[in-house]
Amino acid sequence: MQVVHWVSNYFNLPWNKRRQITRQHGRRWPSPQSPDAPEVIDIKYIDFCLEPNRTYHHTEKFDIASSNLVIRRGHSFRLKLHFNRTYNIDKDAVSFIFTVEGNEKPNHGNGTLVALVPIENNQEFDDPFIWTAKIESIEGDVMSVLIKPSATCPVTKWKLDVDTKLINGLSKTYPVTEKIYVLFNPWCVHDQVFMLDENERNEYVLGDTTLIWRGSHNRLRPTVWKLGQFDHNVLDCALMIIADFGKVSAPYRADPVRTCRALSAAVNSVDEMGVVLGNWTDDFGGGTAPTKWIGSTEILQQFFNTRKPVKYGQCWVFSGVLTTVARALGIPSRIITNYSSAHDTQASLTVDYFVDEKGNVLEDMNTDSIWNYHVWNEVWMQRPDLGVGQHGSYDGWQVVDATPQEQSDGMYRCGPTSVHSVKLGEILRPYDCNFVYSEVNADKVFWRYSGEDRPMKMLRKDTLGIGTLMSTKALGKWEREDITHTYKFEEKTRKERDIMIRALQQATNAFSRYYLNESFNDISFELSVKNDVKIGEPFNPEVIIKNVSKEQTYQVSGNLNVQAILYTGTKRQTVKSIGFEVEVSPESEKVVNMEVTFNEYFSKLKDQEAFMVSCMATVKETNFEFFEQDDFRLRKPDIEITFQGELALDNMVDVIVRLTNPLPIPIHKGIFHIEGAGIDTPLLFKISEIPVGGTAASTFKYRPPYVGQGTLIAKFTSLQLQDVDGFVVYEIPAANVEEISNDI
Repeated sequence: MQVVHWVSNYFNLPWNKRRQITRQHGRRWPSPQSPDAPEVIDIKYIDFCLEPNRTYHHTEKFDIASSNLVIRRGHSFRLKLHFNRTYNIDKDAVSFIFTVEGNEKPNHGNGTLVALVPIENNQEFDDPFIWTAKIESIEGDVMSVLIKPSATCPVTKWKLDVDTKLINGLSKTYPVTEKIYVLFNPWCVHDQVFMLDENERNEYVLGDTTLIWRGSHNRLRPTVWKLGQFDHNVLDCALMIIADFGKVSAPYRADPVRTCRALSAAVNSVDEMGVVLGNWTDDFGGGTAPTKWIGSTEILQQFFNTRKPVKYGQCWVFSGVLTTVARALGIPSRIITNYSSAHDTQASLTVDYFVDEKGNVLEDMNTDSIWNYHVWNEVWMQRPDLGVGQHGSYDGWQVVDATPQEQSDGMYRCGPTSVHSVKLGEILRPYDCNFVYSEVNADKVFWRYSGEDRPMKMLRKDTLGIGTLMSTKALGKWEREDITHTYKFEEKTRKERDIMIRALQQATNAFSRYYLNESFNDISFELSVKNDVKIGEPFNPEVIIKNVSKEQTYQVSGNLNVQAILYTGTKRQTVKSIGFEVEVSPESEKVVNMEVTFNEYFSKLKDQEAFMVSCMATVKETNFEFFEQDDFRLRKPDIEITFQGELALDNMVDVIVRLTNPLPIPIHKGIFHIEGAGIDTPLLFKISEIPVGGTAASTFKYRPPYVGQGTLIAKFTSLQLQDVDGFVVYEIPAANVEEISNDI
């Protein structure tokens, strides 16, 4: 709709005054001027130059309304204005009014209202920190204009009105129905999230599928995750999360630090009824078990439609969703797994376990815990708010964690925390450096508890067991990259211990530690279990007891225990326990072995098939006590995915997914869950039964949606066998595909 105003000074009025006049007088206002007065130029339509603009701004994959435009701040985009007559630069003028959508009182001062008058040869066009516009060309009734948002403008959805006028004469307003999404820009050197390497931008901004490592430190398990940041409604949902649930006002949406801190709170549901409701129990009634999700798209689309927390999530789900939202907004992000991750509830930089005489962990006394693994995010940005320290700036990767573990400034959130500050042990740096430091560097201490009226005895101190094998998807490869060195100096080095001591000196609540048990070295213990055990098979934990004395014989007694646990190290349930008493002769060893069968462990399996193996032992002659525990996880089978036919752009092929039953019992009521590039709604295939040793298969039609790399993801669930997945990565060549050229 076009609104005409016959007011000579209308073009010079403030934006809000012009809007008021538009509302009051509607479509036309009678002209007080002569019928011979020249007509103000009218806009027939605006060409948003969608293909070249989207290609230049790396936004062509976004599934939004076809007429809307997604751009990145700090880089120009082109509009072509088609008028109802030839444009006369000496008599006609045009201006662009940008306002943040949904902002009730936009104004110039806080950057939510921008008015631009394009001119030829605009000398300010190269200034990266202001909005600018320039006339690129005028050809008859078509004007080509380049508009460049500031590299520091709010990241949000903008409305556009275009005003035309006769110089010193009449004016018109053209309300543009199309929306303009402005994102962070890792391609712009002046943006706070600028990332220099093109391969890293392709991975951490444009990559729409990734790997998340789960399992345990001795059984690493990669799981494929569809991020889907370009999928339908995901970008709108990301903007809604920041504005409505993260409560970030429009001016502050320009700041990636504030944005990511808000995201870490809004992705979980604890404080602001955000995206995902966490659940670390065995009961997932009324929702979806965390292990059944294979991507973020379903979660975000459901949240966008209902504005209610989606049930349920655990750490890798929170991390996957946060990565999707960050990449949708243009913030480089990746998923990090920390194995043997400490949850230090007392800010003591130690994780303290209390055990009884049989080696059973006393859960009611333990507030600290060690997770088999914990998953969080890193986001890439400059940190001008942290200044420059003794060892340089704090720019680069920052930890952001949406899993609601501990409160930070009264809300369940964590970060952004500079990874550099974590490595240096600067635990007082904002935000939440002390908590992240403990997750990767805390000392693990085991205490023997004998009752309230008796002193505790320290059984063992482990300075190496926390924060191991820190993992992320490798750049441009479907394999693991170890990034432990970015968080901590090498274990057992003087530098690593010096950093720990300095961190302890800064802590306000360091737990007392006594080294009472380190003088006796004749007897050593080694707890082990074969790692590569497939679910359905028995496994055999053992403890090897060695006597290095050349003369003394020792009597050793104790217990070897296997408990089923959640991956967070809690909700322990004993699967099997045996007592032992052995005599170990000089310079000899004894092995205590225990077999755990399928029938013994299957009924007690918990979410993700994790176990804790532990041994408590006492040397009779010296009263030396030993305790050790280790994680163990059963291996799941893989889903096989194969293509039948030639993979080419828009060519329909058959896809077959297969799974062989690894259990000694039949599998009933199984479901294959399929997602991937170009699949708008997840595909579900029911499998009534897979007999012992049998293989289930399902077939579906698939059409690759675009040139380049794509991924198909499959997950299988059933009552007997959960959390089985597989994926295949394919490449569609660019041959015979016309390249889009642009000269923006």
